[in-house]
Amino acid sequence: MELLTEGLQTYLEQHCEQESELLRYINRETHLKVPMPRMLSGHYQGRVLSFLSKLASPNRILEIGTFTGYATLCLAEGLTERGRIFTIDVNAELEDRVRSFFHKSEFHDKIEYIIGNAVEVIPRLDELFDIVFIDADKKNNQTYYDLVFEKVRSGGLIIVDNVLWSGKITQGANDKDTENIRRFNDTVTNDSRTEKLILPVRDGVFIIRKL
Repeated sequence: MELLTEGLQTYLEQHCEQESELLRYINRETHLKVPMPRMLSGHYQGRVLSFLSKLASPNRILEIGTFTGYATLCLAEGLTERGRIFTIDVNAELEDRVRSFFHKSEFHDKIEYIIGNAVEVIPRLDELFDIVFIDADKKNNQTYYDLVFEKVRSGGLIIVDNVLWSGKITQGANDKDTENIRRFNDTVTNDSRTEKLILPVRDGVFIIRKL
């Protein structure tokens, strides 16, 4: 099931900031040329990520799961003058395409694009992050959360995508992927080190603030 009807999605997109020309281009190219284009954040969720980033004025952002770089550029909109975003993806086949997108962006010199296994890369990053966006393989959500937690400053945000899993979380589905996401959601809910809420945006976005 879709969390938002097509009509509501259109209305929301009409009543928020518009996509830049580059983001529209990435959206179009992804849907035309890249397998599983549904993984792209898209207009409305992209504006949510941009808005959160601008509120936080982050100096350092970590993104786990680049895909074609749409969300990367949305998050980069809030970076400070000397800010940087580190984005990790395991899919080397998309590297040239994504680097070409980043090269067209005004934020190209603020993006550190890393091809590799995030479980191996994250421990090597000697940074304190203001925002972490987790949008990779869902079975490792808990692993990523645990790896990044001590690298997030007090008051910083951890944002996790796809936590409602096309509505399956509340529809009684008990397949392995749904159960794994449900278990992660419950663990975060009971984490006394954080404040948290789920936004029913696109496929469900968990916003977690470290105390």
